[in-house]
Amino acid sequence: MSPDFNALHVFAKVVQSGSFTGAARVLEMPKSTVSQRVSELEKRLGIRLLQRTTRTLSLTDAGRLYYERCVRIFADVEDADRAVTDLQETPRGLLRVTVPASSQFLGPVLADFLGRHGGVQLDVVCTDRFVDLVEESFDVAIRAGALSDSTLIARNLGMIRFLLVASPRYLKKRGHPRSPDGLAKHNCLIFRVGPHPRVWRLTQGDETREVNVTSALSVNDLDMLHDGVIGGLGVAMLPAHLCVDDLRAGRLEQVLPDWEVPAVPIQAVYPSGRHLSPKVKALLDYLQRMKQSPWSPIPHP
Repeated sequence: MSPDFNALHVFAKVVQSGSFTGAARVLEMPKSTVSQRVSELEKRLGIRLLQRTTRTLSLTDAGRLYYERCVRIFADVEDADRAVTDLQETPRGLLRVTVPASSQFLGPVLADFLGRHGGVQLDVVCTDRFVDLVEESFDVAIRAGALSDSTLIARNLGMIRFLLVASPRYLKKRGHPRSPDGLAKHNCLIFRVGPHPRVWRLTQGDETREVNVTSALSVNDLDMLHDGVIGGLGVAMLPAHLCVDDLRAGRLEQVLPDWEVPAVPIQAVYPSGRHLSPKVKALLDYLQRMKQSPWSPIPHP
């Protein structure tokens, strides 16, 4: 028994409009025809989809399930149409992107992308809260760390390297720690993001150390953390892109240079099951083709 897509379309419009009259107006057909198509669909399926009274119209349990499947079918059809027409299209239109709050390093990247694709307009939201890409109508998210949402498709953009740093003034006053355990005696400025921000993990070859640190400053903003370490408040774990120029200029010094802070992956993610529009594909390809990523700067010698 082949499905009647026209009847499916009429049924979906009735649900969306909330009445046969509203659906008839949208579809530009007589109300009697709308009612007849839905009745024929119910007869073919052998089950009632809508509960009708003189004043209200509501879905049965079967109707709700059927409507959800209809919506998916029409979305797939629209996606198929878009996939074909997009083959000849150039990137254009509004591109909504969400990035972490402290993402100034992405400014030049996105500006260069816009310079290459003049038909694209970017709407960038900087936030550290979890963003539901589908619910909030975002095209792409740039995220650091492990992904928790398995429904998203990720493209790896590289790794963010972290360094332990402090100002020369602070180190002259408090001295250099000689081992990871020595950090427990220092004032460590904490980036308050993640499940265990006060536990610092360091590696040297096959050896791993975890140190519980204390601090007078705990903050969820990397720029404020950077200002604090420059001001001599203590030792901080900063992304290399945020402190590499300070290391070269002597405003900061690396602490425990023989020990490494585990790098964090950075990824561009987008909803699964969705055909990539030219504008999204252009951004993803551009980010992956970059020869020198700003989040992976050349380390201080």
